[in-house]
Formats: sequence, C-alpha cells, structure tokens
Amino acid sequence: MNTMKWLIRREIWEHKGMLLWAPLAAAVLIALLAGTALLLGHNFTYEVDGVGGPIGDIVVQGHARAGVAATMTRHYMAAALPLFMMLGVLVFFYCLGALHDERRDRSILFWKSLPISDRATVLSKVALALMVAPLIVIAIGTVESLLLLLAACGMLLMHGSNLFGAVLATPDLYLAPLRVVSLLPVYVLWALPTVGWLLMVSSMARSKVFLWAVGGPLLAAMLMGWADKVLHLGVDSGWFMHAIVARILLGVAPGSWFLHTNVEDHQLLRGDSVYGSSWATLSQPGLWLGVAAGVAMIAVAVWMRRRREEG
Repeated sequence: MNTMKWLIRREIWEHKGMLLWAPLAAAVLIALLAGTALLLGHNFTYEVDGVGGPIGDIVVQGHARAGVAATMTRHYMAAALPLFMMLGVLVFFYCLGALHDERRDRSILFWKSLPISDRATVLSKVALALMVAPLIVIAIGTVESLLLLLAACGMLLMHGSNLFGAVLATPDLYLAPLRVVSLLPVYVLWALPTVGWLLMVSSMARSKVFLWAVGGPLLAAMLMGWADKVLHLGVDSGWFMHAIVARILLGVAPGSWFLHTNVEDHQLLRGDSVYGSSWATLSQPGLWLGVAAGVAMIAVAVWMRRRREEG
C-alpha cells in the first residue's frame, strides 16, 4: 500500500501540469467569464413556479426567496461541467502516453532498476486515471462552483435581496458535491475499457500512439461498414461503432454511460434523476463485459511492460 501511494505521488509529480495546473487554469478562466457576466448583469434572472423576470427589477422575499435559493443550490455544480468535460480529455491523453513515454525517454530503465513490480507500476497509472484525476477535478470544480454561488448571492445582495442565509440552510448546498463524488464508482466501471485499451496501446506502439489508439478502431468500423454495404456480409457496423468503438474511445468522458442507456424520455436525465439513472446503468450486462475486457487489456499492458524496454 505504501509503495502504491508513492507511485501515485510520482505520477502526479510527473504530470502535474496536465492533472493539476490545467484544470486550475480552466477553473480560473470559467470563474472570470462567469464573474464578468454577473457584473454586466447578463442572464441574471429568476423563475419560481413559472413566474420570473430580471433579478434587478424586484427584491426577492418570502416564497420566491426560498425558491430561488433552492434552485441556485440545486444547480450550482453545473458551473463545473466544462471541467468535467475537460477531465475526459486529460485522462485520455494521460493514458495514451503513460507507458509509451517512459520507453521513449528511456526512463523505464531507471524505474525497472528499482524493486517495483510492473504490475504495481501499471496499476498506479490506472488508479491515477480512474480515481485520483477525477477527485482532483471534482475538488477544483466544487471550489469554483461555490465561489460562483457566493458571487451570485453577493450580486443579489447588491440588488437588495439577501439570500445568504437561505442558501446556507439548503441541504442541496452540501449534498451536491457528495452526489458527484458518489458517482465515482460508476465512472470507474464505465471508463475501465477505455483506460485498458489506451494503456495496452501505449505499452505496444513504438510510435504514433494516437493513430493506433484512435485510427485503428475507426478504421475497423469503416471496414465493417464497407463489408456490409458492398459485400453484403450482414455485418452490423452500427452496433460495432456503438458498442465497441464508442466504449473504448469515449468511456473516460463523464456521463458517457448515457450513450448506452435505453431512456426514452430525456427529461429523466435532468436534475436529481441523473444520479439514479447513472447507478441504474450498472444493471446492464454490456457494462460488465466491458469491465472484463478492460481488466484483460490492463493485464496485457502489464505483460508488455515486463518484456519491452526499447523506445
């Protein structure tokens, strides 16, 4: 356990710019843009029970005050959505270079000289991609969202509406970040095939890792589509694109599991139902087949790292 902790710290230190400074810079930029919109009064409106208007036109009191506070605390974590979208990109490119870069710069020779197994090294990269990186982004996103929520309350106060007490007394203010963190197991399971695929390609490719990782599956899908249209082989290229290619390329994007749900009413994917709908996807057999495939590909990555040291 202590070895794993230090391996993860090493990964964070080596990729601090990608995993820490990039999300922080994005959060600062989002906060500046949102803060500018607040100062200029853009989109600063309210709506309670279907009735609303510009927030500066009235003083929010009574039932409207409680309704505005509940709405703000229920949706304030939405300010972190760009960071969660960014998370998928960061994890994708981290995994893509995780095992290839150490062969390219020959640092693998140093790390192999230490009494650390290849399995522990690869698993530390898996843990960073699936758990540590999301937790870093969630922490940054939560702080950013809270600051923007407080800034919105400050703007309301300047218009004569004090919502600080109502917002601080609303349970959703404290539950929203916990709900996001509690979805981490769902993210881990759905992202596992993508992480396994990228690490396996990273451990095998001598060069042009992105081309092998992305171009390979897309080319296979195109060939299957050609075989279906021209040779009439009855190949279901649409299923292959959705169930295989999308799973191994898009799994690290938070919320990618909604691409594989059978929810007909997309209203169910809003608000609190996102939480229940996300956990409901764990009943899909395809999810667990993907988990098994991801574990198998991670095992191949461990085996490849054990036998290959050349760049």
